[in-house]
Amino acid sequence: MEQTDRDAIAEVLSKDTWTMQDSQTLFKLLSNETNAPEKFKGALAKMEAAEAEPRGAAAVKIGIARFMVCRFTEALAALSAGTDNKDRRFAQALCHKYLRQYDRAVEEFRRAAERGWDADEAEAQTIECLALGGQVEQASVAVERFTRAVGQTADSCFLAGLIAELSGQPDEACALYEQARGFEGFHVGATFRLAYTCDLHGDEDQAVQLYHECVSRSAAHVSALLNLAVLYEDAGDYDQAGDCLRQILACNPRHERARLFLRDVEASKTMYFDEDQARRIAKHNAVLDIPVTDFELSVRARNCLKKMDIRTLGDLVMTTETELLAYKNFGETSLREIKTMLAAKGLHLGQGLDETDALLAGGEAAARRAEDESLRDIPLDRIELSVRARKAVDAMGVTTLGGLADKSEPELLACKNFGQSSLNEVVERLAEYGLKLRELE
Repeated sequence: MEQTDRDAIAEVLSKDTWTMQDSQTLFKLLSNETNAPEKFKGALAKMEAAEAEPRGAAAVKIGIARFMVCRFTEALAALSAGTDNKDRRFAQALCHKYLRQYDRAVEEFRRAAERGWDADEAEAQTIECLALGGQVEQASVAVERFTRAVGQTADSCFLAGLIAELSGQPDEACALYEQARGFEGFHVGATFRLAYTCDLHGDEDQAVQLYHECVSRSAAHVSALLNLAVLYEDAGDYDQAGDCLRQILACNPRHERARLFLRDVEASKTMYFDEDQARRIAKHNAVLDIPVTDFELSVRARNCLKKMDIRTLGDLVMTTETELLAYKNFGETSLREIKTMLAAKGLHLGQGLDETDALLAGGEAAARRAEDESLRDIPLDRIELSVRARKAVDAMGVTTLGGLADKSEPELLACKNFGQSSLNEVVERLAEYGLKLRELE
C-alpha cells in the first residue's frame, strides 16, 4: 500500500465522527491493505476502549464502524446514543435490514430521508425491505411508482428484478439484474441477488464470480461470504470454504453461524459419507417430487388438485381420502384415479401422515395437524434461507413451511452437506412463524 493511502486511512480514523461516505471511503482504502479485517478490528477495539459509553458524535462513529464488520446488533446499541442525523438513521436502517427486521428498517429509512438523506435512495431501500419482508404486492406497486418518478435507473431495474424473483420468474429477474449492473457504478444488491439466483439454479461458477464481486466491492456483505463458503464446501474445496468463514470471524469472532459452519467444514475433511444411502434417499425424494401434471388425469381431478395446491406426489401422500372427498366436486371417480396413480409408484394417500404419526409421541400428531394451516402452507420460496439450507430442503422435496416442520433433526442432518449451522438456521426460521421441527420419541 502506498503512503498516501495510509495517510488517508489515518485521516479517516482520526475523525471525531463518521458519515456513511467515510465508511465507504475507508472500505475502498482498506481493500488494498494486507490483513485488512484484522487491522480494522484492532482499530475498532481502540475506538471502543477510548469510549466506554459513547455518546453523540463518537457513538455514530463507533456504530458505523461496528456496522462495517457486521456486528449489527452492537452497532444499533451505539447508534441509538448517537447524534440524531441522516447518517445515524441510515446506518440504523441498514442494520435492521441485515437483521431481517424489515418493518424497523422501513421506519429508519423514512427518518433518514426526513433528516436529509437522498429521498430516492431511501425510497429504493424501503421498497426492497417491503419485498423481502413478504409484502410483494405492495412493493410491486411502489416499484411502478418509483420507476415513473426516476425513470430507468440501476435501482429501478434491480427492484423490478427482485419483484420478478420473488414472484417465481427467475429468468426475467436475472435479465433485470444484469440490466441494473449495466448502469455506471457497481450495484451490490443486483449483483448479490443475481449470484443467489444463479446459485439456486445450478450455475455455480457464475455465482462464485458474482459473490466475489460483492465481497471485494462492498462492506458488510457477510451473506456473500457465507454463500461462497457453501459453494466451496459443496465442491470439496474445504480450505477455500474455511478462508471465507475466517474472514467473517476475523472481524466478528462472535458470529454464531460462521463459527458453527466452520466446525462443519473442518469436520467434513474427515467425515464418512454413505453414498448408497444418499442414492436411496435421492431416489425416494425424486419420486415424491414428480408433478401430478405428469400423469393422465381427468379435467375434474386435475382442477381440484390445482385448487387444493397439491402439485407433487409428495404433497398428495400428505393428504387423506377424507380431505379429498370433502373438496367441492371431488367424487369417488376422481378418488379412484388418484389412488391408481399413486399405486403405480408404490404410494398411497395419507402415507406421509402415517409415517409421521408413527414417529410422534402421544397426541402430538393431532396437535401438529391442528396448527394454523395458513402458516404451514406458506411456500418456502417466500422464506429467506441460505443457499445450503435451500438446496437441502429442495433435495428432500419440501415446498412449504408445514412440510419443513414435519421433518426431524435426524432427517435434516442425514442430508448431504447439511450441518449444524444449517439446522440452526431452519429452526430459527420456523420459530419466526411459531413452528418447530418434528420431535422423535
